[in-house]
Amino acid sequence: MSIADTYRKIRKNVPDHVTIVLACKKRTPDEVLEVIEAGATDLGENYVQEAEQMIASLGEAALRVRWHMIGPLQKNKINKALRLFDTVQTVHSLKQAGELDKRAGAIGKELSVCMEINSGRETAKSGVEPDYETVRELAEGISTLEHLRLEGLMTMGPFLDPPEQIRPFFRTTRELFDRLRETEIPNVDMKYLSMGMTDSYPVAIEEGSNMIRLGTGIFGPRPV
Repeated sequence: MSIADTYRKIRKNVPDHVTIVLACKKRTPDEVLEVIEAGATDLGENYVQEAEQMIASLGEAALRVRWHMIGPLQKNKINKALRLFDTVQTVHSLKQAGELDKRAGAIGKELSVCMEINSGRETAKSGVEPDYETVRELAEGISTLEHLRLEGLMTMGPFLDPPEQIRPFFRTTRELFDRLRETEIPNVDMKYLSMGMTDSYPVAIEEGSNMIRLGTGIFGPRPV
């Protein structure tokens, strides 16, 4: 089955309200162009340099989709990232958010962001601890920044097999999402709950995800 056919099949089987962000890490421009032509609307990159190369290679086709930063964003890459991405899903501190805001203001850009939740409390991963007061405090801090719009939460969750074991971590993130939405913090609009990847997205959707990040499930195994 072609990449385009695989995408269309998954898109047909995923509820309409769920956005599919295609993870383009290590993929070729031809592969990515194929999914754009098949109707993909949102693409994600883990690294700024790879995003820059991909967008340049795609040319006009790159303008037809929204670009998501789905990997850790280093401070020295922020200026370049702001010119490439429509949204950053990996905001995890007020200091980082402040840098994004300051530099977005310098180029007159309003940036959509999601807060990354370290739902498994894993020391090797970035993200905010899944504690409501901690999450609320950061959300309130981001809400005061002029050029950022906090629009959701993102989590990876631990890599567990079978994926059913990840359910509690998705549920915790959904509960944080719901509580933040109910709190109605000014300038915070909880639209997106970004949870679930190729192996875990069915469980994530059952737990309330409305944005999933798929790579190998669309493109096949990643090149070594």
